Amino acid sequence: MPGTTQPSLQKPPELDADASLAGRQKVTTGNASISYSKGKKGDALTIAVSCQGKGKITVAVQPVQVFFPLECGADQVSTISNEFSVSGVERGGVVSVEASSAVHWSMTIGRGAPTQADSPGAG
Repeated sequence: MPGTTQPSLQKPPELDADASLAGRQKVTTGNASISYSKGKKGDALTIAVSCQGKGKITVAVQPVQVFFPLECGADQVSTISNEFSVSGVERGGVVSVEASSAVHWSMTIGRGAPTQADSPGAG
């Protein structure tokens, strides 16, 4: 349909406007590790990943010992963005991705103020 845009793996996912770039990986197939830069104390670490191709990828963040999976569709781009505000995310580190050769993926890593979650009953 003219005028509609499908998410694309042509470039890594975008971050929120107030986040600063800490690392980026262009479209990749298979396993890879991406270093990210040190941040300020109190900053959250945001990891946005897009993938396409039948399979699952697993994303592991060091040195904070967190990980998350993402199911990838054969015909469409799947994107997930996770924010981490745990002790140690202000340090630099490495994000490792495990992916089969059938999956293409890209990633953007950012830093910024933690998102404030709405408390129950607020409003």
